[in-house]
Amino acid sequence: MKKRLFISILFLSLSVAAFSQVVRDGSYRSVGRIESDGTVRDASYRKIGSFDSDGSIRDASYRKIGVIEKDGTVRDASYRKIGVIEKDGTVRDDSYRKIGVVEKDGTVRDASYRKIGTVEGTDRNRAAVFFFFNRFG
Repeated sequence: MKKRLFISILFLSLSVAAFSQVVRDGSYRSVGRIESDGTVRDASYRKIGSFDSDGSIRDASYRKIGVIEKDGTVRDASYRKIGVIEKDGTVRDDSYRKIGVVEKDGTVRDASYRKIGTVEGTDRNRAAVFFFFNRFG
């Protein structure tokens, strides 16, 4: 019985970890999380927004505050272009200046290539919006 309970708890722990990615700043402090369903939470676990499967970015009240288009273009609620996320993870502002990069392993770096955070195991576009186009607060 104890063995079965331990295996169940272990499976549940691994399942939760696989479906919720912790967002960490450059000092490795937890600043939030992005869940597998797109829910974005702050460090206190309050819902601050969400990403929809169609690319929509929503605030905690589910109001659309932006969109990530299929080509990586990021637009605000008024449909103004505020940046672009290139396929290699390079993040550019609306003037096409490089403002950072999200590496394959989830490391997030600013334009000077300083590490400013990590989001392992999540979509690069979501990580870029969280760090560079934070529309949630």
